[in-house]
Amino acid sequence: MTPTEAADLLIVEDNPNDLELTLRVLKKSKAARAIQIVKDGAEALDYLFGRGRFARDLPPLPKVIFLDLKLPKVDGMEVLRQIKAHERTRAIPVVMLTSSQQERDVVESYRLGVNSYIVKPVDFSKFADSIVQLGSYWLRLNQPYR
Repeated sequence: MTPTEAADLLIVEDNPNDLELTLRVLKKSKAARAIQIVKDGAEALDYLFGRGRFARDLPPLPKVIFLDLKLPKVDGMEVLRQIKAHERTRAIPVVMLTSSQQERDVVESYRLGVNSYIVKPVDFSKFADSIVQLGSYWLRLNQPYR
């Protein structure tokens, strides 16, 4: 996908195994037509705000963001804080998709405006089922605000 194409979904994930499984399930379910992948928080912010390798043309905004919490360079909480602080990105639904079950992470995510907080199931089939449900809801059923 080129930086100027519209993405249905922005996935911010640094774990290659979780990313591979997520992509495989989404492609099989055909929930997302176009997926943009970034592997750290700094790259996510560059994509959303047209900086770095995305600086030439401001990319169209995704319909939804699947955001991991524990990311290199800029953590997911800071990415969420910046998304919800800017007029351009504030209305994009953000799903925190993380392994953290810590109450402080859940509370802080919702305080910052996350739309959903999902703990990644360890079991393969449960994880796959969660991704299918998330993709179906956020990309097929939910009516985005634009």
